[in-house]
Amino acid sequence: MSFWNSIDRPIIALAPMEDVTDTVLRELLLDVADPSAIHVVMTEFVSTDGLVHPKARKRVIHRLRVTDEERKLLEEKNVKIVAQIWGNTPEHYQTVIKEIADEMEFDGIDINMGCPVPKVVRRGSCSGMIGNPALAKEIIQACKEASDLPVSVKTRIGLKTVQTEEWISHVLETEPAALTIHGRTQKQMSDGLADWSEIAKAVTLRDERGLNLPILGNGDVQSLEEARNKCKRFSLDGAMIGRGIFNNPWLFMEEQRERTKEEKLEMLWKHTELFDRVWQGSKNFHILRRYYSIYSKGFNGAAELRANLMRTESIDDVKTLLNRIT
Repeated sequence: MSFWNSIDRPIIALAPMEDVTDTVLRELLLDVADPSAIHVVMTEFVSTDGLVHPKARKRVIHRLRVTDEERKLLEEKNVKIVAQIWGNTPEHYQTVIKEIADEMEFDGIDINMGCPVPKVVRRGSCSGMIGNPALAKEIIQACKEASDLPVSVKTRIGLKTVQTEEWISHVLETEPAALTIHGRTQKQMSDGLADWSEIAKAVTLRDERGLNLPILGNGDVQSLEEARNKCKRFSLDGAMIGRGIFNNPWLFMEEQRERTKEEKLEMLWKHTELFDRVWQGSKNFHILRRYYSIYSKGFNGAAELRANLMRTESIDDVKTLLNRIT
C-alpha cells in the first residue's frame, strides 16, 4: 500500500515551488511545524532532461538536495518527502526515477503536469501535457514501471479552458498513487480565484471508477484551518499549500498568533544563516530578498529595515543591519 493511503485525513502537503521549496526552506518550515499539521513536503520541480545530460545536470541537481538536518526533522515528525520531476520524454523519466530510487532517499515521485509557465508549456511539458493525454498517460505508466516508489501527479483543471472531467478521466486511467489538482487553468496562471468546485469533480470521477487514491486540492489556501475546511466542504482527502507560506512561515503550527518582532528577526537570521551555510555561494543571495519582506513587517521600523534588506548582498550585510536594531 502506498504511503499516501496510510496518512490520516485530511492530508496536508507543501507544494513544490521553484527557487522556494529547497532543503533550506523545508528545514525551516519543518522545524517550527507541529507533527500533525503537515504530512508531505515536495522538492522544487526538476527537469528530467536536465538530470540526464551531464552539463545541464550540474545546474539542476541541487533541487533534489536533502541535508542531514532536514532528514532528521522528516523522521522526527513523520513527514514524507517527494521528488517532483517534469519533462516530456518517458525514457528520461525512467532513467531519473531509477537513480532516485537507487541512490536517493525519497518516499515518492510526483509528476509535474501543472506548471503554467508558457515557455515550458510550448515544449509540451507540465501543463502542456493536458493537451496531449496520450503522452501524459505513457509517461505516468513509464514512471510506475521504473521503480516501487509511489507515483503521484500534480495538475490543473484545463489548458486554455476548463476541461476537468475530460482531462482528469485520462489521468485516473493510469491510477496514480495520489492526485493533486490546482483549481485554475494553465491560461489563468495565478490570476483569479482557484475553483475548488472543479477540483471536487475529480472525487466523483474517482469514486465512479472505484479507485482508492487520495485527491488533494491546491490553490489560494492561506491557513491550516482553511485547508481543512476546504477538504471537508469539497469531500477531498487533502490540501496542498503553496504561496500561503509567503504570508505566514509559521503556517504549519496549530496555534496561530501574530509573531513578535523578536521572533520575526530570529527567523530572518536563521533563514539567512542556514541559506549561507548550505549553499555556500552556489545560489544567488538575492533569492533571500523575497523572504525578507515577510519577516520585516508588523513592527516599528520594519519598513526601513525592509528597504535596507533589499539592498543586501551577503550574510555580513544582513548581520550588520540586525546588529543596529537589536
